[in-house]
Amino acid sequence: MGQVPEKPQAIAVSACLLGRPCRFDGASKPHAGVIALAERFEFLPVCPEVAGGMPVPHPPCEIDAFSPVLRVVDADGRDMTEPFAEGARRCADAACAAGCKFAVMKAKSPSCGSGQVYDGSFSGTLIPGWGVASALMRERGIRVIDETQLDLLP
Repeated sequence: MGQVPEKPQAIAVSACLLGRPCRFDGASKPHAGVIALAERFEFLPVCPEVAGGMPVPHPPCEIDAFSPVLRVVDADGRDMTEPFAEGARRCADAACAAGCKFAVMKAKSPSCGSGQVYDGSFSGTLIPGWGVASALMRERGIRVIDETQLDLLP
């Protein structure tokens, strides 16, 4: 009998990077380098905002860097923390259940950002930080990178 090929490792991937139109503006951000990873990995597409019940499209949102507690607000100042937190929980749960050790998430997103996010002023100002879903995945032991860091994957 021949050997059964080893199943590729699963990685969580922001669905917008795979071409799904799930971003806040109804667009996608397909990334050729991310899509090419299908040769090496099994994908678990995730969109924390959709998983949290946010409609597509919806107003832009940012993490309020000036709040003493986690707070995500939309451009009109409405508190959107709960759908972001719920989507983060659902996506982190799915990634853990799938055995994901890595996630490739959309840079700068209030859900998926990895290392930099917008500061909540809607002025385009970036600050060090993590999106809500990326932070939770990291807490659960998943290494999170963005589409500009693909060379960090094994």
